[in-house]
Amino acid sequence: MARTALQPRWPPLHDASGSERPVDNKKGNIPVNINLSRPHAGSNLREQHATRSIFFIAGLGMASWAPLIPFAKSRLNIDDGTLGLLLFCIAAGSMLVMPFTGRLIAKLGCRTLILACALIFCFDLPFMMYVTSPVEIGVALLIFGAVNGLLDVSMNAQAVIVERESGQARMSGFHGFYSLGCIAGAGGISLLLWAGVMPLHAILLIVLLIALIVMQASGHLLAKRPQEAGESGGTLQALSHPGPLFIALLCFFIFLIEGAMLDWSAVFLHTERGMEKSQAGFGYTFYSIAVALGRLYGDRLVNAIGRQRMLMLGGFCAAAGLLLIVSVDLTGVSLAGFILAGIGLSNIVPILFTAAGNQPDVPSNFALSAVTLIGYAGLLSGPALIGFVARQFSLTAAFSAGVVILLLVGSSARRITR
Repeated sequence: MARTALQPRWPPLHDASGSERPVDNKKGNIPVNINLSRPHAGSNLREQHATRSIFFIAGLGMASWAPLIPFAKSRLNIDDGTLGLLLFCIAAGSMLVMPFTGRLIAKLGCRTLILACALIFCFDLPFMMYVTSPVEIGVALLIFGAVNGLLDVSMNAQAVIVERESGQARMSGFHGFYSLGCIAGAGGISLLLWAGVMPLHAILLIVLLIALIVMQASGHLLAKRPQEAGESGGTLQALSHPGPLFIALLCFFIFLIEGAMLDWSAVFLHTERGMEKSQAGFGYTFYSIAVALGRLYGDRLVNAIGRQRMLMLGGFCAAAGLLLIVSVDLTGVSLAGFILAGIGLSNIVPILFTAAGNQPDVPSNFALSAVTLIGYAGLLSGPALIGFVARQFSLTAAFSAGVVILLLVGSSARRITR
């Protein structure tokens, strides 16, 4: 049967010994694009460790902001609608830089962009807890989003290359370290706040940790990105291909849900379930723990049941979790819902990013930046839309829409692996 435009070139996956493992395409068990000249998983261990470190600090920096949102809201004395517009700045900053990210990676390499983003993170995070006006924090959030967007694409571009050279599936594991960073960020800040540490002092501790990890990993990041066939073109042109376009649409909906978890989980638990502000960040913490565990075992699960089934089951599982959150007015049940949603969402994005980075006739830097651009459109619309719905109805109504979205994502998963 002829391969359609939606099917990437997935060569056979190798096991730890370097031998070729057969693939059951009927189950959607389609492996990553492996570089057959380097089949041994231990051939680039230092690059793998450095990649995991960068995914960790990306999650650490982003999730540290989530428990601090209620404090920023109170300090600025703003309502849910205004908060939604300010959170809009995060995705807006990401989308402003996303069309240029693919060319920046091709020109400067992953290492330069990653180190620059980490440096800006270290200045911008404390600044967000220091400012006292909506305009100032809006600018800080715009920078925060731009840096996160650049880091997101550049670290995934590195991950695709490192995964190919390792000879085994690694993407879920890399994203698992992003989730571990989210746990450390959201959980660490929540514990520090619970212990009475001032928000500014808590974020300074996170900044110190980011700086130490980046210094340790910097020597093993990819200084120059290998050239691929078809380097001409661009981010938006990649969306003219049906494969990247379909993957991008799925990412749009998943990023929207993940953005809601990040930006609104603490506010939801505080306003709708009556949790104290200092404890409300634990909802996102439990969600992040579930995502991390799912991703750390994700490569094994993908190999066992296939990418198609993983996408389908993930969407339906996450929908069930959100349904618990919005339908039962009990704090414990809501926290359980965050865990279930995390399990369901855990491996969807890694699978989609691996598929985007291995599309035929589309360089991975452009395909990844295009997919991430559309994904961040979900982040762009999500916080503002949730703030609007919360103002008109409630946060419960806003979260309920996510149940329908996740059911649609699960139902559409077959196209990604057919």
